[in-house]
Amino acid sequence: QVQLVESGGGLVQAGGSLRLSCAVSGRLLSIGAMNWYRQSPGKQRELVATIGSSGSTNYTDIVKGRFTISRDSAKRTMYLQMNNLKPEDTAVYYCNAFGVLLGGTRFNSWGQGTQVTVSS
Repeated sequence: QVQLVESGGGLVQAGGSLRLSCAVSGRLLSIGAMNWYRQSPGKQRELVATIGSSGSTNYTDIVKGRFTISRDSAKRTMYLQMNNLKPEDTAVYYCNAFGVLLGGTRFNSWGQGTQVTVSS
């Protein structure tokens, strides 16, 4: 069983910053790529940022230069530093991770989401 738990969401004014965390727990052999997604009311869930097991990163264009994804493998935790937040960043943010369990089973798991609200 794999659990992903997000934290760090909240209410912030436009131009402010938040740092999201995603802690992964379970009987894991390895964690591969990890992702942050977000979903606003009435919209499809969209990929925000990706970080590979080697630390390579990729961002959707609308957050480039404002968001930074990182991971601490020892802590099994992924982060999303969000700066210069805009009202259109308001969404529920979800973390997602791929990996392998002890015993060899692959997993693709999601967190429960954390709300980010940016006021104008």
